[in-house]
Amino acid sequence: MPYPDRFYPVVDSLAWVERLTKLGVGTIQLRTKDLDDSQALQIVTDALAITNGTQAKLVVNDYWRAAVVAGAKYLHLGQEDLAEADLKAIREAGLSLGVSTHDDAELETALAAKPDYVALGPIFFTTLKSMRFEPQGIPKITEWKKRIGSIPLVAIGGIKFEHAAEIFAAGADSIAVVSDVTQNADPDARVRQWLGQSAEAA
Repeated sequence: MPYPDRFYPVVDSLAWVERLTKLGVGTIQLRTKDLDDSQALQIVTDALAITNGTQAKLVVNDYWRAAVVAGAKYLHLGQEDLAEADLKAIREAGLSLGVSTHDDAELETALAAKPDYVALGPIFFTTLKSMRFEPQGIPKITEWKKRIGSIPLVAIGGIKFEHAAEIFAAGADSIAVVSDVTQNADPDARVRQWLGQSAEAA
């Protein structure tokens, strides 16, 4: 299977990890904030216990030390996290690395880390977190994909299922989805829509 999968939900709890794993999601990012080292290690360990033996690949956001210690295989870092992370230790642990980007300087920084994928966002306006960056818009996806070549490109930020076809057509290899799943009135049905769309395009 390609990594990351075309549908790439980002969630903040073990309950969501378990729910998405049972629905057959292939790539799930666990993004929790403000944990100390022991809390981070606990939640990463618990999430791996949920996904081990299933088709789901668990991506740990931010907590690279916990990812290394717990034996995770996938890691995602924002720019601030990347600046503070020990890339040598991450690579020695065999972790795949995805990196967030928002502008040209961040893309250069990301590419210097030789990432396994690059994320571009926010594509649209998002209310989930305060963003220092204006929405990128769909044309930026095409530009970014030309610049990174064969490295997978993940689009993130305010994306709903109705945008998927256009975003894939613009050059994205994967779409990271947050509120379209976690704030949906019927999350399971929405996930099945995404999985169906991804299967058709595979």
